[in-house]
Amino acid sequence: MNILYIGPEGSHTTSRHRANALRRLGHEVEIVDPGAVLPANRILRQVNVRSGYRLFTRAILRLIQERVRDRRFDLAWINGGYAISAECVRWIKTRAGVTVSYCNDDPAGPRDPSKWSTFRRAIPDYDLCVVVREFNRKEFFDLGAKNVLRVRMSYDEVAHSPLPFSAEDEAKWSSEVVFAGTWMPERGPFMEELIRRGVPLAIYGPRWEKAREWQAIKPHWRGAFASGPDYIKAIQYSKVALGLLSKGNRDTHTQRTGEIPFIGTPLCAERTAEHLEMFAEGSEALFWETPEECAKHCSLLLGDESFRQGLARAGKERILSSRLGNEDICSAVISRLPQRESALQHAGRDA
Repeated sequence: MNILYIGPEGSHTTSRHRANALRRLGHEVEIVDPGAVLPANRILRQVNVRSGYRLFTRAILRLIQERVRDRRFDLAWINGGYAISAECVRWIKTRAGVTVSYCNDDPAGPRDPSKWSTFRRAIPDYDLCVVVREFNRKEFFDLGAKNVLRVRMSYDEVAHSPLPFSAEDEAKWSSEVVFAGTWMPERGPFMEELIRRGVPLAIYGPRWEKAREWQAIKPHWRGAFASGPDYIKAIQYSKVALGLLSKGNRDTHTQRTGEIPFIGTPLCAERTAEHLEMFAEGSEALFWETPEECAKHCSLLLGDESFRQGLARAGKERILSSRLGNEDICSAVISRLPQRESALQHAGRDA
């Protein structure tokens, strides 16, 4: 297929990972990054979030029109789409047979509702909306969606592959228990309690200096890298990796849920019904509900190498058999494209 892909094109973004997965599946992919016309200024970024990017929706439409012109595509895949207006989606439909929205955020949830106002108004114009939370299905239908497909969050078969062993990397990145992720208000008290209980933490990610518990956390914070090979190394050279959820995004699993086992490190994550569906508790992953339970699991894993390695192997086997790689998920989306042939004919007539 010839695919117009609207989304961030930075090499370490999950959006780019999905675009690359589509290419590995044999599709031709043209990326247009809406961020090219969005301001980097902090104040303007805040204005955009609070206004639903309304000041720049026309600029994004012009960018796409300039890049696409009269070309035709079988599919337009819009990743994220928080700044893509209904008008923009309708124009894209004159150049593409089918339009798909793939959103791994929670645009119908309580976090940043203004940011997603433009996106929510565009939902009825997409031919297929792909969501990663079961409750988003009904919410999207209530917002006027024609078709909704629910998938789980995915790891990338290439970008998240374990790296060749390096003694230099091991010396730099080795840790006992690692968490890689952004600070959120609920995470500060949790980490402080783990530290109080003696868990040997290594914490990576931005904004941790905002935590009220920063003085306790600071000795365990190793930097604010976001993604890429450093993320792989931080997970790969740790004995245990924690999986915390985003309460604002109403998560019951995250991308880390698949990435950590795929990289080959034991997953110790919050216990949810969805996590219990994805892994056999005790043999493929360990789950917890409180800092005390998490600390006990960490102690068990650190003290029993055989159990730790067996858990890692079983977790990876489970995530592979669950087919949660980007290539698997992208194939599932393409297999669900609605009325593709008639949509293509419609795009040709309207052009």
